[in-house]
Amino acid sequence: MNCKDVFKYIEDWAPKEIAWDKDNVGLQVGNGDRKIRNVILCLDVSMNVINEAIKKKCNLIISHHPLLFRPVKRIDTLNDKNSKMIEKLIKNNISLYSAHTNLDFTKDGVSFQLAKILKLNNINFLHTFSENEYKLSVFLPMDYLDEVSEAIFKSGGGKIGEYTNCSFRTLGQGTFKGSSKSKPAIGKKEIFEEVEEVKLEVVVPSWKINKTISALKAAHPYEEPAFDIYPLKNENSNTGVGAIGNLSKPMNVKKFLHFVSSRLKAKNLRYTTGRKKNIKKVAVCGGSCSELIEKSIYAGADAFITADIKYHSFQDAEKEILLIDAGHYETEIHALNEIEKRLKLFLENNHNTRVFKFSGSTNPVLFYNN
Repeated sequence: MNCKDVFKYIEDWAPKEIAWDKDNVGLQVGNGDRKIRNVILCLDVSMNVINEAIKKKCNLIISHHPLLFRPVKRIDTLNDKNSKMIEKLIKNNISLYSAHTNLDFTKDGVSFQLAKILKLNNINFLHTFSENEYKLSVFLPMDYLDEVSEAIFKSGGGKIGEYTNCSFRTLGQGTFKGSSKSKPAIGKKEIFEEVEEVKLEVVVPSWKINKTISALKAAHPYEEPAFDIYPLKNENSNTGVGAIGNLSKPMNVKKFLHFVSSRLKAKNLRYTTGRKKNIKKVAVCGGSCSELIEKSIYAGADAFITADIKYHSFQDAEKEILLIDAGHYETEIHALNEIEKRLKLFLENNHNTRVFKFSGSTNPVLFYNN
């Protein structure tokens, strides 16, 4: 199995196309045709991560934060630490792949894993994305319905939430008259034809529409397939930001703060008190998500947990919601557990390939206790 097979598997779950448009996700260093030996997962790339990858004979590193985020102006392997890491990756034939905001914005991604580690129930996106899907309608003879629909489903169409192969089918009467140059699959050229047809309708993500249309055309029997594409304003339940859920039992604020600190292994919590004495409904967002404070309040959350919160954001939230800054690393690191679980399942037939999580910490933030 090659690295690009793993890339495709990850992107079927967390498509690159849903990432923040200024992000840099995907292959960072190396090549996708490299046969996989072992894989190591990390939140951030560091020299310690690369050294451990070499020690454990890993030729693929998957990180959350990209090593290459801004355009590289020079490769200075003497004075620049990123340049040194790039050089070491290349010299040791190690590929580096990053899933950043696409992993933040997908279902069961970073925020969902944060919600799960906090034992929340009934987890949903805090804010669901919209306007990133199309309705595809195609007209075809009944005899080809299974073949064309299967081609559309395999190319990524027909997924709604936890359901796949979703479609709607309507019987009707199609008419056409081919020119002298036509090659009709049904009937004869230059003759007006009436054919019993079915209208097949499916929802398709915007980033898969071209692939789906190509698959449709390849499977369709007609020389000129008739189809319509409509942009949708619907919310896409598989993409969004943040997560919200409920504790199985309410906790008072002091107990909840202790619970969060313990579950996230966070040595320090910054917080401001909200309006509720007991916490039941909780919103979370891994990493820097202060812009979701108002959405959390509007959603009726008693508490909102994220990181990198500014002073004035605390000030605005005071007496409105229990706002907790639990640390950037602490709110994102748990996503590696889900990547590890999925990759082990995907690679289970590759008996010699192992998946590791970096054994150390890449958190640059330290705490001083007087």
